Amino acid sequence: MSHNHSHGHNHGSSNYNRAFIISVTLNTGFVIIEAIYGILANSLALLADAGHNLSDVLGLLLAWGASILARRRPTPRRTYGLRRSSILAALLNAILLLVASGAIAWEAIRRFLEPSPVSGGIIIGVAAVGIVINTVSALMFMSGRESDLNIRGAFLHLVADAVVSLGAVLGGIAIIATGWLWFDPVVSLIIVAVIVVGTWQLFQESLNLATDAVPAGIEPLAVRTYLAELPGVAGVHDLHIWAMSTTETALTVHLVIPAGYPGDAFLMQVNRELHDHFGIEHTTLQIETGDPSYPCPLAQENVV
Repeated sequence: MSHNHSHGHNHGSSNYNRAFIISVTLNTGFVIIEAIYGILANSLALLADAGHNLSDVLGLLLAWGASILARRRPTPRRTYGLRRSSILAALLNAILLLVASGAIAWEAIRRFLEPSPVSGGIIIGVAAVGIVINTVSALMFMSGRESDLNIRGAFLHLVADAVVSLGAVLGGIAIIATGWLWFDPVVSLIIVAVIVVGTWQLFQESLNLATDAVPAGIEPLAVRTYLAELPGVAGVHDLHIWAMSTTETALTVHLVIPAGYPGDAFLMQVNRELHDHFGIEHTTLQIETGDPSYPCPLAQENVV
């Protein structure tokens, strides 16, 4: 059995410590301010938004903790380290966002039925601060949202909060201009729909990675075809591709090469090409000659 491991790991989250510190500090301060003014203005909108922003702080702490854990060194018991914690954080972040959206929707429906007088001016002022804080925080995570699902979870949380705050500003303006108290819950429900649509993909992708699905962006058939067309390869079986973390992908496969072990240079080339063409960092190749006297028990397609 021959193994070839690539160690060019990409710890995307490691560059975001400063962004996490700034975002958590700004958002924690804003939650306190928003809760105080929400009580003073008798605004359920501001109190609901403060609760949502608190979930945002928890989401940021979750993503930050996972980005640190993902860099922990492997141990004899945890041979991959704690890389997968970044996948679990992305999944929990998506669930947190969906639950928070449900809470906002519930509050909005309640306000339809029981409208109460609110101070539009305070709502506008506090929510405007929220737009600035969340937009600045989101921009710090923008560059990593495509390559790291964990960072995307943090980014989506902040964008959702900026949109919620924008909705609160529009609601405040409408209440001052028209006196329509129902405008506030209507805007809240529209915002919830926007957040749910944006979060659903994060939820699906993180759930897929948590259950060892092939990461989005990697076509398993293309990988299999590439391996099957390698010189000397007569068969490919027991191919597995899965995410070790939100930024790293692993692959194991059995290659049937009747001529025997093709040498380390062959393994290094395959390793490099899997990395360059498919973004797979950690590969393990098992070489077999296909001797019928010793058939591989994993050769059948329906055997895992």
